[in-house]
Amino acid sequence: MKKLTIFTPTYNRAYCLGQCYESLIKQTNQDFIWLIIDDGSSDGTRELVNDWIREEKIHIQYHYQKNQGMHGGHNTAYDLIETELNTCIDSDDFMPEDAVANILDFWEASEKSNDIAGIIGLDSYKNGQVIGQKIPSQLVKTTLENLHHKYKVSGDKKLVLRTEIVKKYARYPIFEDERFVPLGTLYLLIDKEYKLLCLNKVLCIVEYMEDGSSRNIVKQYYRHPRGFQYARKLNMKYSNFLKVKFKNAIHYVSHSLQLKEFNFLMKSPKPILTFLAIPFGVLLYGYVIYFNKYKK
Repeated sequence: MKKLTIFTPTYNRAYCLGQCYESLIKQTNQDFIWLIIDDGSSDGTRELVNDWIREEKIHIQYHYQKNQGMHGGHNTAYDLIETELNTCIDSDDFMPEDAVANILDFWEASEKSNDIAGIIGLDSYKNGQVIGQKIPSQLVKTTLENLHHKYKVSGDKKLVLRTEIVKKYARYPIFEDERFVPLGTLYLLIDKEYKLLCLNKVLCIVEYMEDGSSRNIVKQYYRHPRGFQYARKLNMKYSNFLKVKFKNAIHYVSHSLQLKEFNFLMKSPKPILTFLAIPFGVLLYGYVIYFNKYKK
């Protein structure tokens, strides 16, 4: 049994998936499975992956499903993964040659208690610049939320999670006619019970594509209001930081208005905070509608 599963949800990304593949065949430690979740691609992804499987350079597991969105790909991956550890490398990203070795060496050398859910490491751009800040050197373990809001460390970070911990939690909800639920909702729930060991090394090299969700966030708000509304309610309920709760209350108002759910105060986990957020939520709703319907 391999130790680590690297999973990659992909949808019509055959044009860039090879970059990830090339980085994986160069890993100095090959104790991993590459699990590809093909989320309904129609661009030849299946044929491309089958060619790689026939090459037998790395252990590849391929799974095809009808399109459900990124979170649906994560749901399927968590159902299929059997290794002790797992991490997601997006289809437009790749790993430094020593990433797997750094993950597994660090994990084996660490003192692990029952409250540890995995590892938090760094992302970087192609030029080697770390995205945001590095993790404070004195920090041995933390939650993801505390890292960002207590220790003020910005930028995307790479999570390596214990599979048995992930499998304890409900899968991301699938909403009809929507294809996006913020992945951070699972990480927030994990934060309430577990911590992550800090590894100040780059585990993933990130390229933000023009068709990626990060570059199109206001469009995502408009296309997937139920997915975002679900995330906002969880953040209001479980975040430890008032600023985070209020920001999510503003967005919750906006999503609810788009959905024409005018009883949103009654459904809010923080009704008073939501009431105070109404004026800002109305403004945000107006901006989202304007941006998506009228801005050229």
